[in-house]
Amino acid sequence: MTLLANLTFVFVAGLVTALATGLGALPFFFVDDVSDRWNVVLWGLASGIMVSASVFGLVFEGLAEAASPLELIPGLVAGVVLVVVAHEIIDGYEVHPKQYAEADYRKLLLILGVLTVHSFPEGVAVGVSFADLGLQGGTASIGVFGVVVPVLAVFMTIAISIHNVPEGVAISIPLRTLGVSEWKMVWWAVFSSLPQPIGAVLAYLFVRVAREFLPVGFGFAAGAMIYLVLTEFVPEALDIGADLPGGGRRELAVGLAVGVLAMVPLLLV
Repeated sequence: MTLLANLTFVFVAGLVTALATGLGALPFFFVDDVSDRWNVVLWGLASGIMVSASVFGLVFEGLAEAASPLELIPGLVAGVVLVVVAHEIIDGYEVHPKQYAEADYRKLLLILGVLTVHSFPEGVAVGVSFADLGLQGGTASIGVFGVVVPVLAVFMTIAISIHNVPEGVAISIPLRTLGVSEWKMVWWAVFSSLPQPIGAVLAYLFVRVAREFLPVGFGFAAGAMIYLVLTEFVPEALDIGADLPGGGRRELAVGLAVGVLAMVPLLLV
């Protein structure tokens, strides 16, 4: 495959993860609300999937590529720093879904810029996982539409897609209170993740051109993902489940366990 074809393939994979965010709005076609219990389970599921995919996939793959485990440390630290900086930027301009419905063109551009900062780490994780796209004899791979695709890339694309579903639910809930139509809720949910395909392409291009930095790239994506789970996903789940018996910890634990088990096959490839 040519570089352009590879970039297109990675972009489509990133676009799939963005479209998955729209799935979070689909329940509102049939019900008026999603219960807190199920919301907490979804966030737990996303958290379990992201942590296990990062450890079983990104970290293990980075260790396999690195001459020394120490090569991953700069990437892990850089991934955490990215999320910390993103938090600082987002805190300076908080984007709430309620702002979407009344946003004009200029405001949409500003919102998209903030969402780029928020969604970029997920796109990076997808892009890095495609490092050996089209390469024979590299990491474990399978054929997809006649293209040699790393198994890690398949798992990571699925993992990010599943992670995006509760994000879509979180975006849709306030839009529902504003009376926004179901299809517009789907659009705004997808819109919130549109920067992911761009992040995926940039990350893939970097690790493909600068192969010597591949272990750092794996560490970077893993550090960002794990830190996101600890600082965003789990606190979000506990906040939603605050009024449930036990503060929603049981539902969170169930979601976490199912998410981790779903990614165990990564250990076998």
